[in-house]
Amino acid sequence: MEEYGALGEHGLRGKKSLGQNFLVDARAISRIVEAADLSPEDTVLEVGPGPGALTVQLAQRAGRVVAVEVDERMLAPLGQALGPYDNVRVVCGDILEQDVAALAGTQRYKVVANLPYYITSAVLRHVLESSLRPSLVVVTVQREVAERIVGRPRGHKSASRMSLLAVSVQFYGVPRIVARIPAGAFRPVPAVASAVVRIEVYDPLPWGAVDERAFFRVARAGFAQPRKQLHNTLAHNLGLPAERVAMALEGAGIDGRRRAETLSIEEWVALSRALER
Repeated sequence: MEEYGALGEHGLRGKKSLGQNFLVDARAISRIVEAADLSPEDTVLEVGPGPGALTVQLAQRAGRVVAVEVDERMLAPLGQALGPYDNVRVVCGDILEQDVAALAGTQRYKVVANLPYYITSAVLRHVLESSLRPSLVVVTVQREVAERIVGRPRGHKSASRMSLLAVSVQFYGVPRIVARIPAGAFRPVPAVASAVVRIEVYDPLPWGAVDERAFFRVARAGFAQPRKQLHNTLAHNLGLPAERVAMALEGAGIDGRRRAETLSIEEWVALSRALER
C-alpha cells in the first residue's frame, strides 16, 4: 500500500521494541472498517496509526478521527498520507498516558485500531475503564488473545475458557471475533496470525451499581491461582478469614469448590458484592 511504501521514502522501518507490524492488506483493512459501522457523525480514536493506511480509511468515513502515535518517526509519513483530510488530529504520545475522555470530547466515540501485541490488554483496560467509555471497540489483536477475550465459563461450548482478560472485557461489553487475518497481511510479517475483535460496549452497565475496584480486586484474586478452588484462593489472595469468604460464597450462591474459570460475569458481580457486605 502507498502508506507503507512511504516508510521507505523516509528511510524508516518498524521497530520491534514497539511491536510495529503494519497492516498492508487492503481487504483486511476493509474488514476492520466495515466492522466499525462508521458514519459522518462518528468520532474515532485510533491507537498506533503508523504510516496511516487504516487512518486514511477512517478519515474517509468518520466525521472526526483522533490518532494517537507514540513513535515520533511516524509523524512525517502519517502527515503525508493525511494531507487531503482536515478531520484528523494526530497526537504524539503514549495512549496509556492520555486522558481518553479529553481526547474524545463530550460525545461517545469508537475505538478502531491495529493494536501492538504487547500492549493489547493494557489499552483495552485503559479505554474501557475511562470516565467516558466508547460505544464500540474494533481492534486487531493476536489471534490467541482474541480467543481469550471471547472465552466463556467452563461448561459452555467455547474454544477458550474464561480468563481474567475475558472478565476485564466482558464486564464492559459483548465481544466477538468478526474476522481472522493471516500473518502475511502485515509487514514485517509476525510469527502469529491475528483476528479482529468487535466489542459492543454496554451503556449503561447491566450490572447496576458496582464498585469496579472491588469487582476487579476479587476477580484478580480468583484468577491468581486459577487451578485452586475459590474458597482457598480468595482467602489467601484477599487476606481474608476463611469463614468470611465461605459466607460470601454462600451468599452469592457459589460453591466454594468451583474454580475461577467456571464463573460468569454475573457471578463475579454477586461475589464482589457479597464480600463487600
